[in-house]
Amino acid sequence: MYGGLVRLREVIDQVNPSERKVAAYILEHPQEMIEQSVAQLAANSGASQAAIVRLCKSLGVKSYQELKLKVAGDLQEQRNGNSSAAGYSDIQPNDSIERIIQNVSNNNIQSIRDTVKIVDAAAVERAVNALSEAKRIFFFGVGASNLIAMDAQQKFLRINKTSLSFPDPHVQLTSAVTMTPEDAAVGISYSGETSEILRALSIAKEHGGTTISITKYGDNSISRTADIPLFTSSTETEIRSGAMASRISQLNVIDILYIGVASRNYERAVTYLEESRRAIRDR
Repeated sequence: MYGGLVRLREVIDQVNPSERKVAAYILEHPQEMIEQSVAQLAANSGASQAAIVRLCKSLGVKSYQELKLKVAGDLQEQRNGNSSAAGYSDIQPNDSIERIIQNVSNNNIQSIRDTVKIVDAAAVERAVNALSEAKRIFFFGVGASNLIAMDAQQKFLRINKTSLSFPDPHVQLTSAVTMTPEDAAVGISYSGETSEILRALSIAKEHGGTTISITKYGDNSISRTADIPLFTSSTETEIRSGAMASRISQLNVIDILYIGVASRNYERAVTYLEESRRAIRDR
């Protein structure tokens, strides 16, 4: 059990000031926290016991004890050398090519590792079931997230799942209106607040489609709207606002969903993959 520290980093700017005090203390003193009771943590962080309970709820954990276990798991992973303690690195002036190669690669690797820590296997299974049963799958995304939607469309088409993605937000809204209870829609937005995606997903839901979201971890409008919210982790800094590491974590989630659906329909999927590979090879 791990992922406590990742969750804290992801939500610290979203929670109220009293919860933020607790989160900041835990991030600065994780080893001390796992040995403290709720009362001790409240005293040391300068917050109330009620704030700790609210923070646990904001983090999506059932209890303070579960949070302690997740933080303890993170610390153990770091001691075993399986987790990067350096975190994410931003662009610096006159960086050497060697440093750029190392930093960009480490950011991408860390993004996937952190996403694995917060991904909800039960939610992924529900999403895989919905996509497996869907007659049509619509992928909604704008800007960099539309690139993820296009990649998803290409993947699912290869296993003969009727999939659609449109770069024009107006066409996305138009397509959402055509959805039925037999269809599924996947809304992709790192912030979880992209107005066009929120509107498209809301319309899809109104028309009976099963809605799935892929957003950053924490409370946001799009994940609240979706029937099945899925989360990624990636700390995007001001200079890296071009969605670099977050794009990698989103692609990773799409790959998980794709392989999940293909695995459920293995023989059929393999047949279509072989035929598409042969068609491309013999073109």
